Amino acid sequence: MATQNKNDPYKYHAGFGNTFVSEALPDALPKAQNTPQEVPYGLYAEMLSGTAFTVDRDNNKSSWFYRIRPSPCHTPYKPFAKKTELVGNYQDDKNVAVTPNQLRWSPFDIPSEPTDFVEGLHSIAGAGDVGVKHGMSILIYVANKDMADTAFYNSDGDFLIVPQQGRLDITTEFGKMMVHPNEICVIQRGVRFQVNVPDGPTRGYICEVFNGTWSLPDLGVIGTSGLANRRDFLTPQASFVDESGKTFRIINKYGGKLFEAEQNHSCFDVVAWHGNYAPFKYDLANFCVINSVSFDHIDPSIFTVLTCKSEKPGVAIADFVIFPPRWSVQEHT
Repeated sequence: MATQNKNDPYKYHAGFGNTFVSEALPDALPKAQNTPQEVPYGLYAEMLSGTAFTVDRDNNKSSWFYRIRPSPCHTPYKPFAKKTELVGNYQDDKNVAVTPNQLRWSPFDIPSEPTDFVEGLHSIAGAGDVGVKHGMSILIYVANKDMADTAFYNSDGDFLIVPQQGRLDITTEFGKMMVHPNEICVIQRGVRFQVNVPDGPTRGYICEVFNGTWSLPDLGVIGTSGLANRRDFLTPQASFVDESGKTFRIINKYGGKLFEAEQNHSCFDVVAWHGNYAPFKYDLANFCVINSVSFDHIDPSIFTVLTCKSEKPGVAIADFVIFPPRWSVQEHT
């Protein structure tokens, strides 16, 4: 079992890329099939696909939800009411500044006015275009209030979220995660989630990939173990709320723009789920560093936690790399 932060109130499934089975109520999952004519507890069966149906089995990603109310029951989407600072097409010079210089940014100020996670998203840098599903984007978030009666999902890509200040109490359709600074989490395309800020003002970074998904790097001659080990990744266990009779807002990021719809119930009503397409978190303190024990510096790729592979072998859309505490005692170096 992975090491879990003592201040984390939630329960998790351990492992990376597993096919999980999770129930908040006993026997809520159908036996031996996905869509029986009568689902236990009168629930609705829905499938969330992370890949095309016909992708090879080793790379096929999907999960089945068993929820209280169907997810399409909402008003039509309309443009998000508030101004945003998001970029979807980094090929368009009208939206971005192109420079060969190395850039650094000071920490973004926490807003003085109430701002939730979605309202506090800002695009910083990137490459490619969400319209052709190729590339990546680097964002920051700043927030000082909870996403009350609101959920968000991203149709453009997968979010890798890195808290810098303050914990993130994240509710997803799969269950709950408490993500601390020095931990990361990944929330995939199409997964609805809500971010609350138990410590007040929070700030952090996001790396979004438009194509592919975050995976573990190949270990090659390192062998079986090392770097980020599969057992240390944590996926939420099923948890649900049955709330209706009030306005609940759904915000969607699509084509680099935000849209919103309303419904009369919470979308976090998944009583049970199974599959291999699910959000997860990881404590960076569990990273097993590989390094030289004789001389010279090894390429920084040895510090890769997660990678998003491109169609060209060995070339990534993006790598998430850390430089954790370690011994560096090489000779003549």
